[in-house]
Amino acid sequence: MGGFKYAAPAQFYPLAGKMAPWFAAAAAVLGVVGLVIGLYVAPIDVTQKDSYRIIFIHVPAAWMSMFLYVVMAFWGALALGLNTRLSAMMAQAIAPTGALMTALALWTGAFWGKPTWGTYWAWDARMTSELILLFLYLGIIALRNAIDDPRRADKACGVLALVGVINVPIIYMSVRWWNTLHQGASIQAGKSSIDAIMLWGMLIMVFAFWFYSIAVILIRLRAIMLEREAGSAWVARLTEGGEERG
Repeated sequence: MGGFKYAAPAQFYPLAGKMAPWFAAAAAVLGVVGLVIGLYVAPIDVTQKDSYRIIFIHVPAAWMSMFLYVVMAFWGALALGLNTRLSAMMAQAIAPTGALMTALALWTGAFWGKPTWGTYWAWDARMTSELILLFLYLGIIALRNAIDDPRRADKACGVLALVGVINVPIIYMSVRWWNTLHQGASIQAGKSSIDAIMLWGMLIMVFAFWFYSIAVILIRLRAIMLEREAGSAWVARLTEGGEERG
């Protein structure tokens, strides 16, 4: 049972508080290194010139937007199937960060598209399905805020997250299934069509975005725990000054 003790909010709360600063620090260090590589060390692209450098923000944000949705749906499914409080709280904590990553991917994609394709926006399959992903995130956040009972909100948001997860493979496969402005994947398992230093910069930025997401999700999760467990004894002890002693 030792490994499952952290399934209780009272046990996971102090652990999250200890982990968040480490992930935040790692995100900051990796972010600086990745940006230096992407903006200064990586060579100029023959076709896109310096405008391509926005991919060091755009691509990690786009990857995280899809990855976080799948993780959110996973925790939502656990909350539905096992009726676990922490799983529902975790799904709730992920949604705003996922929405942020999706909005960032769309925004940077628009600025990348103007010099590359001559337009900020085109209703191609990849852009449209990514926009739908943003609407799904915002819909889940709005649905939760519209339902007063947290348990009912957990179930409704879990169902919506599971229904919407079908959009993730559509985003990923859209460049193969339809004729879109987006190029095919430059990074695939076992091979890459981009310069090695570009690849290293990209991967470092992916981990920076990943660690940042973990840090802010843990911080938000702690706030959600305090709000939803406000009537419990362990929260009462925290308010009396006993937080994380030992």
